[in-house]
Amino acid sequence: MSSERQATGDPPHDDATPAAGRAAVRLLQGYVWHPRDAEMDLDTFLPREVDLPAHSGTTETDPEPARVLWDEVTPPFAFFENGEPTASQAFYQFTVLRVYEVRPGNDALHADAQEVSELLGPLLEATPQGVGWQVWEDLRDL
Repeated sequence: MSSERQATGDPPHDDATPAAGRAAVRLLQGYVWHPRDAEMDLDTFLPREVDLPAHSGTTETDPEPARVLWDEVTPPFAFFENGEPTASQAFYQFTVLRVYEVRPGNDALHADAQEVSELLGPLLEATPQGVGWQVWEDLRDL
């Protein structure tokens, strides 16, 4: 089992045309997994919210925190790269999202995703032996 971060392609929003109104944006997306027989509660290792600063040039005085979500799912692939079957693992869809009063441009979203990644990275690295994860920047609206 490996832990890795990957970047995806460019998100579908252009900095030159900011969207109006509230927007829920997925900052990070991925999977977390552990052996199915391990008694594990991810709440022990991961927060459900991460505070991020307001962006310069916005009117947000008390921005909403980023939400850290995970839901158990069927493994999205049958085997790991080393040939080990995934059926013996409990898999979770992992998402970090934030609601913005006005959707910021991609540069600001990327900065938020980077900050969340830097805050959650050490927590994911500190999970017990046998926990794997794969997380990447997403930046798509929900």
